[in-house]
Amino acid sequence: MRPLLLWFSFLLPCLAQTLEEKEVFLAKAEIVRERNSKKGITGTVRATLSDGTITHDASIQAINESKAKFKGSVGVEINFRDSYLYNVAAYRLGKLLGLGGMIPPSVARYHAGHAAAWTWWVENVLMDEGERLKKNTTGPDKDKWARQTLIMRVFDQLIANTGRNVGNILYDKDWNLWLIDHTRAFRLQKELLKPEMLDKCDRQFLNALRGLNDEMLRAELSSCLQSSEIRAILKRRDVIVAHFDKAGPEKFYDYLPSSTRLP
Repeated sequence: MRPLLLWFSFLLPCLAQTLEEKEVFLAKAEIVRERNSKKGITGTVRATLSDGTITHDASIQAINESKAKFKGSVGVEINFRDSYLYNVAAYRLGKLLGLGGMIPPSVARYHAGHAAAWTWWVENVLMDEGERLKKNTTGPDKDKWARQTLIMRVFDQLIANTGRNVGNILYDKDWNLWLIDHTRAFRLQKELLKPEMLDKCDRQFLNALRGLNDEMLRAELSSCLQSSEIRAILKRRDVIVAHFDKAGPEKFYDYLPSSTRLP
């Protein structure tokens, strides 16, 4: 069965490259320059890549740590894991759900002898969430900002993301919201981290969530996630869908275009 795809062309800037072409570029282009990223706590390297025709930057994260117990922003976590693989998994899952215009492409590739996630560097960044809060602004279109934020909140509950912070929520010059750095996501709990984040949901996004199944997720994510992590996604998906099935009509909105199934 081919996955249910949503084509959100309005979210994507007019780029010469498709998502798939960006994936190939990240997997094959050579490094011409690299330096440490100014932000982040996971040892991110910013690299300028070139394939001889196109030059673009990527963030490279090789972190892959596991701890029996870890005290973080969400409290004490048992069987804690912080992994570059979750960047790749978040992108692939987001792409399945039609969020290719909100999560930059990420592929697994070696760097300096270590497996790592190579992620497309978001261009034309205007500010991050921390800067937005300081300026107390939602951009020229408050409705657009709010609806993108609602999608982010549902997605973070789906992937059990414990690492979302003001530094990994970016806005480009057109006020498109970009989600980066998912190395502390995909926890094993079946319940939601913050069910209160489920305020409203786009109808098409909810339809895409309904379309997820075990076969689809294993085909896309088995190289990034363990079986237990995939099962946990589906359990949390069930909780999210059940929540909105009980919600009144005022909890739904139409921001994303209708889904299209490939032949």
